Amino acid sequence: MTAEGFLEGRRLQMARGVLLQCIMGGYPPARFYGSDDGDLALNADPRQIHRLPWSETPRALAICDADELSGESSRLSTRGQLKQVIARYAALGLAPVVATELEFFVFAANDDPAQPFRPPVGLDGRREEGYSAFSVSSNNGLRPFFKEIYEGMAALGLPRDTFMHEMGVSQFEINLLHGDPLLLADQTFLFKHLLKEVALKHGLIVVCMAKPLAHTPGSSMHIHQSLVEMGNGRNVFSDDAGQPTAMFRHFIGGLQAGLADFTALFAPNVNSYQRLCHPYASPNNACWSHDNRAAGLRIPASSPVARRVENRLPGADANPYLAIAASLAAGLHGIENELEPTAAIQGEFEVPDNLSLPCTLHAALERLKRSQLARELFGNEFIEGYIASKTMELTSFFDEITPWERRVLAAQA
Repeated sequence: MTAEGFLEGRRLQMARGVLLQCIMGGYPPARFYGSDDGDLALNADPRQIHRLPWSETPRALAICDADELSGESSRLSTRGQLKQVIARYAALGLAPVVATELEFFVFAANDDPAQPFRPPVGLDGRREEGYSAFSVSSNNGLRPFFKEIYEGMAALGLPRDTFMHEMGVSQFEINLLHGDPLLLADQTFLFKHLLKEVALKHGLIVVCMAKPLAHTPGSSMHIHQSLVEMGNGRNVFSDDAGQPTAMFRHFIGGLQAGLADFTALFAPNVNSYQRLCHPYASPNNACWSHDNRAAGLRIPASSPVARRVENRLPGADANPYLAIAASLAAGLHGIENELEPTAAIQGEFEVPDNLSLPCTLHAALERLKRSQLARELFGNEFIEGYIASKTMELTSFFDEITPWERRVLAAQA
């Protein structure tokens, strides 16, 4: 909308169905978002209005809440769902603290989806072959791109902790500083938007698919979580002697109880399961461990004041609002019901059947469909609408025949 209209307080409205629009552009039947498909009000968060530094024509972006015209938050809004989870913690005198680790790939422009992604040509005239993990080298030629990324982050108020080259070919990771869950979800969303827009200016593309390249590690969005007392900021996962508390155990127990039901929320696309079913540092299990990256729930080595739980299931393709909301809601379920976790695992291990997770989008959606816990925490309206939208996407995927099928199966008797 125009700057004048925004500054005058003109209300921006949008059809409810847009919140369930699938990634191909279509919509599930209207019964999932109200047969009238009435309007929602988009109300800008005054803390999240930003001038876009990469835009040559002056433009701004405002992150909005999607609210019913009667004033309450729409149950279809993932940002609204996260705010409700945070409010439930606040009612107990607790404030969650989270941080996200986002991995992504930077590729050369790709105008033919039938062809694999390729890294850009570097300053040495070559394309990266995968020997640059954790390297400080700049021969990939991306220094101008990252210079503008850093400047854009500063302009958008996105504080960064660490930034590194990851294991994959032309794959990178950023760790955002820990803080309020809603703020971190907003920052993760803004960062992904910044990445893609700046990449286009430099003739590149940034891909946040969970698994864009075969035989290469996928991209995750690990979520680090702790809880502090409101007012004094004390980490309730550690007691006065620095030992783990019952609340810490219950939080893990809740995550173990919810990960399988919520897999479709953490891994929302067909491609998500390419990452999880080739689990190179991408565990598809609900085991927990002290500093073992093969576990879906990892307790990083830290001081007692920084004791936290890392949920390693979400991919880079996950909705940050929904993934954080689902992870925190599962932990809260464990606290409220005093759920005890299984024993921690260490070293090499086999995943017990009761801690394995769905390994296809179809299986994950079927598990979500049967989940009473998901409906209790997120409401029937959201869960039914989410499943309807994702089922459309899965059906669209099955409407195409892949090159592998033509190459391998055509000659079969």
